[in-house]
Amino acid sequence: MKSTASLDPALLTETAPAEPAPAGNRARAYVSLTKPRLVLMVLITVGVGYAVGAHRPISLVVLSATLIGTALVAGGSGALNQWMEHARDARMRRTAGRAIPSGRVAPVEAALVGVLLVVSGVGVLLVWSNWLAAAVAAATFILYFALYTPLKPITTLNTIVGAVPGALPPVIGWAAATGRLGVEAWVLFLIVFLWQFPHFLAIAWIYREDYRRAGFQMVTADDILGRQTGRYAVTYALALLPAGLLPTTIGLAGPIYFVGAFALGLFYFLAAVAFWRDVNDARARRLLRASFLYLPAILILLLVNPAT
Repeated sequence: MKSTASLDPALLTETAPAEPAPAGNRARAYVSLTKPRLVLMVLITVGVGYAVGAHRPISLVVLSATLIGTALVAGGSGALNQWMEHARDARMRRTAGRAIPSGRVAPVEAALVGVLLVVSGVGVLLVWSNWLAAAVAAATFILYFALYTPLKPITTLNTIVGAVPGALPPVIGWAAATGRLGVEAWVLFLIVFLWQFPHFLAIAWIYREDYRRAGFQMVTADDILGRQTGRYAVTYALALLPAGLLPTTIGLAGPIYFVGAFALGLFYFLAAVAFWRDVNDARARRLLRASFLYLPAILILLLVNPAT
């Protein structure tokens, strides 16, 4: 979900005041603070959560408010995350070009943007969606910014903690559609929660030197041969196989979904096994591509084959 950026030594040694950036470049820098690709992924899961939860004609007003409010909260969370981590981002090749380390946005500006977006997003959800969706979105922000982000340089458990807010967006959508949090919402949560681990572990392996340089505590930091990283990826991918079938067993999806979810889960699992058997960057990238296929595909299946 993140792009590679080269580390320019000038970024770390430049002392002369930078020339004012053109308005278009500055606007792009502010947008980049929100991590727009991550926000898009969040909105897809929110939309699916809303759609499968709405057992009535979908309210475009509520759906739009839910998407807009969640986008604002997610974007603000991304901005505040970059504000908190900008010193570490400057040490990593893949993040040195971000808006704050590159000097395009001042840290205080990023923090202000983040706070405004989060407060506005929760407000939109509270007024035009419902209080439960707003509460879940607020909890997502708190877990991501106040718990996950500070834990990254302290313990490898940060990945588990971070997977919780990462899996809550479909719950926001479900809460907005139904006004409650039933077992269906937590099944959606579980699928996204487990999906994240092979995905994150592949990224952590590919960029292990970057994470080590920045001081982030990842499983890959001391796993020289990658055996533990591969084993964890297989474990979570295996757990995802039955979890992915739960929507059919609880009456949320139909038989076509069941068959498709099993095939997707097996595909993801085999990619994790291949990575475990021969841990290297190429296998990690294949696992990462498999993760990008699995999630949208299973969400599409949920939409096209709901339970009748």
